[in-house]
Amino acid sequence: MSEPVRRRHSPAVYRRRRLTVLLVAIVLIVGIALLVWQPWNAGASETDPNPSPTPSSSSSPSASGTVTATPLPSPTASQADAEAPEGDAAPAVACTAGMVEVTGVTDKESYAAGENPQLSISLTNTGGVPCAMNVGTTTQTFTIRSGDDVWWRSTDCQTEPSDQTVTIDAGQTVTSVTPLTWDRTRSSVSTCGDVDRQAAPGGGSSFHLTVSIGGVESSESRQFLLN
Repeated sequence: MSEPVRRRHSPAVYRRRRLTVLLVAIVLIVGIALLVWQPWNAGASETDPNPSPTPSSSSSPSASGTVTATPLPSPTASQADAEAPEGDAAPAVACTAGMVEVTGVTDKESYAAGENPQLSISLTNTGGVPCAMNVGTTTQTFTIRSGDDVWWRSTDCQTEPSDQTVTIDAGQTVTSVTPLTWDRTRSSVSTCGDVDRQAAPGGGSSFHLTVSIGGVESSESRQFLLN
C-alpha cells in the first residue's frame, strides 16, 4: 500500500502564516511595553492649579555684611502647614494689619560679649478666616534701634530678594525656622562690603528689634541687651 501523497502548500499560505506569527509577536511586545511604561510616576497626580507653597525666605548676613536669602518662615512640626487654597476652594482674603499679629523674636534677652543675636519673625492669624500674605524677603524688614538711633536694617545690604505667598489658617502661628544673625555692627547701603563697620557698644547697652512682613509691622518692639 502506497503512502498518501502530502500536498505542498502554496507560497501564499506560508507568507500568511509568517505574517500571522509576526503580528502576534508585535502585539505581545506592545502589550509588555504598555505595562512597563506609565505616563505618571507612582503616587503622582495631575498638576494642581493651586500648588502648595514652599517655605519662604528670609535674609542672613555674610561676613562682608551682604544679606543673602535663607529659608524662613515655615511652620514648626507642631503647627499646621501653611497651604494655598486647593481645588474649588474660595481664594483666601489678603492678610491685613487687623487680621495678622507680627512679632519680632530674639533667641535671648541678654548677650555676652562676642555673642550675636539671632532674630526671627512670628506671624499669627488673629482673624476668623484664612488669609494670604507675601512673606518673601521682598516684604521683610528687621530694624534694630538704640533709642531713636537706627543701628541696623536688614534691607540695607539685602541681595536677591524673593516673593513667596502662603495662606495662613485662622488662629495659626507661623514662626521663623532659620533665624537672621545680627553681627553687632552699624549698617548702611554704603558699607555692605566693609569689614570694619562700626561695632555696637556693649556693657549692658539696650537695643530694640522691630519687624515688618507683608506690609504689616510689629506693634511692639523686642528689647535685648548687649554686654
